[in-house]
Formats: sequence, structure tokens, C-alpha cells
Amino acid sequence: MISVVIAAHNEARVIGGCLDALLADAGPDDLDIVVVANGCTDDTAVVAAQRPEIRVIELAEAGKANALNVGDAAARGFPRIYLDADVVLSPGALRRMAATLTEDDSPPLAVMPRRQMVTSGRPVAVHAYYAINTRLPIFADALFGRGAIGISEAGRRRFDQFPEQIADDLFLDSQFSAEEKREVGDATSYVQAPRRTRDLLRTLARVRAGNTMLRASHDGVRPSVPSSWLRDVVLPRPWLVPAATVYVAITVAAALRARRHPRDGWGRDHSTR
Repeated sequence: MISVVIAAHNEARVIGGCLDALLADAGPDDLDIVVVANGCTDDTAVVAAQRPEIRVIELAEAGKANALNVGDAAARGFPRIYLDADVVLSPGALRRMAATLTEDDSPPLAVMPRRQMVTSGRPVAVHAYYAINTRLPIFADALFGRGAIGISEAGRRRFDQFPEQIADDLFLDSQFSAEEKREVGDATSYVQAPRRTRDLLRTLARVRAGNTMLRASHDGVRPSVPSSWLRDVVLPRPWLVPAATVYVAITVAAALRARRHPRDGWGRDHSTR
């Protein structure tokens, strides 16, 4: 049985699409989906519970790490997929990820789908940022940034609980070597880009602050590569120079904002909800 754990905070507008995509790919009794609605002030739990196949746990306090740990404790099976509530997986993606984790010949311990950023209707600055970001080589074997991570039962034994940190996906990434991870090329996660430039800045500041906290408190976390945008993306593709100018400006602004970013809570972009 494949278990899916979704930590959801005020996701009433988007969680229905996420769940319906999963259920469209499900057979009788072969999916175990746990939604942990934490600190919600909207109808997240109600929307999820309208689908009879979904188990919903409600927590009074908001916090993604605790929600993931509660969902983990309630989940019944493996492989286990950790999924963001605003991400939609392509048809068959869940099964392909699970099949890769359980294949007979040297299966990986962790898998991730191919990331497809949804940028339609976004401003030019957001398009420019992701023109660089989506070409960064760090995403070739990274678990983070995709909104969906699958791990095997053996992989789950690598750690006890999710730490009280913002960067849960970077934490999972740090648990596995490059050889133990695999991108499932015929599985896609559709990740919504922020709809406004200021929301992109807010999101990047949160991510940067969370990553800094995790690197300071845990060993073995993948380091950032500040020059990669130039060396690996722009120099081989000089036509991206205008986009790179915007990318650098947004990155610097986000770094300055991250210095005063709150160090707890969800603190995420609400523009796509």
C-alpha cells in the first residue's frame, strides 16, 4: 500500500485538485492518504474529508514539521510519498514513483518527480527568475523544490522525525547520497509559481532563511552554489543575460529580506491559494 502524507495549512482552495489527481490514479484499497490540517482557519479539513478515501487529522497549532510527524505516525504503508497540498501530480506519477522505489534491481531509497513550474499569467520578473532557476544543475538530483518526495521503507529508517525546521525537503535531501536518489522522468509535479513578484520575494526569503537554519544545525546538508547561475546557466546561454539580471536582483533582495524573516511558522506564499 502506498502512503501519502500531506501537511496542509489553509489549503482549502487548492487541496481538492491535489487529492482528485491522486484519487484518479487509485485502485481499491491501494492508496493510504493522510491529510494533516494544522492551524487551519479555513475549510481545508472539510474539503479533504469530502473525499471518503481520505483520512483527515486536525491539529490546533500550525507547523509543518509537527504535521509531517503526526502524518508519518498515522501512515500505514510504504513506499511513502510526502506531497505539498498545492501540487498536482501528472497521471500515473504516484505509481511510477512507487514502482521505482520497489523495483527488484538496486532500487533507490528516495525518488522525486520531474518539476514543471506553472508560470502562465505571471509577471515578466517571475518568468525571468524561473528562466534561470529551472536550468540550475542543482535540481538534477535534488529532492527539494518539487513539492513531492517519495522514500522507501529502508529510506525512512534513515531518520527518526522531521526536525522543527522550515526546510523539510532540504532535510530529506541531506539524508541520501546522489546514488541513492533518482528522478522519475515520466512523473511530473506541477508547481505553481508565485503570482506576483513580491510574493516570489517572500517565498525566496522564507526558503533562504530555512535553509540557513538547517545548515547551521545539521551536518551533511547540501551547500548552496552561489555562482552556478552564471557558470552553468548564463555563460553557456548568453541570450539569458536579461533574465539573469532580474534573477540576480531578486536573489539579492530575497537574501536581504531573509535576514529579518521569522524563524518559525509556515510563512509561505499565499498568492497561489
